[in-house]
Amino acid sequence: MHHDEMIGKVQALAHLPDRGSAERAAHAVVSTLSERLPSGLARHVAAQLPPGMASAMREAADASPADSGTAGERFGLTVFAGRIADRAGTDEDTALREAAAVLEVLDAALAPELLERMAGALPADIRELLPAGRASETTE
Repeated sequence: MHHDEMIGKVQALAHLPDRGSAERAAHAVVSTLSERLPSGLARHVAAQLPPGMASAMREAADASPADSGTAGERFGLTVFAGRIADRAGTDEDTALREAAAVLEVLDAALAPELLERMAGALPADIRELLPAGRASETTE
C-alpha cells in the first residue's frame, strides 16, 4: 500500500478533517507503537511500510541496541494513548480513535504473519485497538 493511500484511509477511518491531521496521527501512532514493540520486530514492520511512515518507526527502533531481541518499553493503553495525544497534539480519546484507525490500516498493509507477531507483542489493552478479528485471534 502506498503512503498516500494509507494516509487517506486513516483520514477516512478516524474522521479527520484533513490530510495533515491524518499524517500527524499516523506518525504519532507508528512512533509510539515502535517504542512498545521489540526493536527487531519494529524494524520488520518498518520494512513493509512506505518510506514516510517507516522513518517514524525506524527512528524509535534505531534508538534501541542493534540486537533484534531487545524488548520494547513496557507500558499499557493509558501511556500509549498519552504519548499519541502528545505527539499528535490532541486529547487521549481522540488519540485512541486515531490509533484504532492506523492499526486497521496497518492490518491491511502488512503481511498477516507480521501482524500476528506484532499483536502478540502488545498487551491485551492495546491489542483491543486492533481490528476485531485480529484482536481475538491472539487471545484464543
